[in-house]
Amino acid sequence: MIRVLVAAPSPVTRVGLETLIGSSPGMELAGGFPDLSAVDALHPDVVLSALPLAEIPPPAGGFAPAYVLLGGDSPSGWTQEAVRSGVRALLSRDASAEQILAAVEVAAAGLVAADPREFEALLPSYTASEPSVLTAREVEVLRMMAEGESNKQIAWKLNISEHTVKFHVASILGKLNAGTRTEAVTIGIRKGLILI
Repeated sequence: MIRVLVAAPSPVTRVGLETLIGSSPGMELAGGFPDLSAVDALHPDVVLSALPLAEIPPPAGGFAPAYVLLGGDSPSGWTQEAVRSGVRALLSRDASAEQILAAVEVAAAGLVAADPREFEALLPSYTASEPSVLTAREVEVLRMMAEGESNKQIAWKLNISEHTVKFHVASILGKLNAGTRTEAVTIGIRKGLILI
């Protein structure tokens, strides 16, 4: 059973979150408060908070619950200090009940969750105006990389030398600002350059 404390300055928000937690199997409501003053006394597993990131106290006496924060904070809130304070999820104010409950479960398990829009904002952005547009051959090589083909296999299939494949791979990594083949494939999929 996951013990959840709800902290929200708005009584309406607080009651809504309390009802959500109280009606969820596998979760127990430890209490609802307008601030975080009861955290140390109640020792919840997870604190579901609509308070700003700045109001999270540092861990005291070795006890630090996992925090799920709703709304307001930008992805820049993902700092080392926030993670050390126990922040395990940042969700937007319009997060669905399913997303909130999933984030509470993820946080209780010690994992990290983020709203997809905020997660995307953490990643480097790419625009069409950047000189990262791949040539047709590079897209072809990237597609084969996504299929798990080795340089030797790519060279054989494209009827080019392995040295040329290495050149294309290096060019792809540079243009996509990727450190590994896997990262290049991930960026290529996200940019819509290749489909899997």
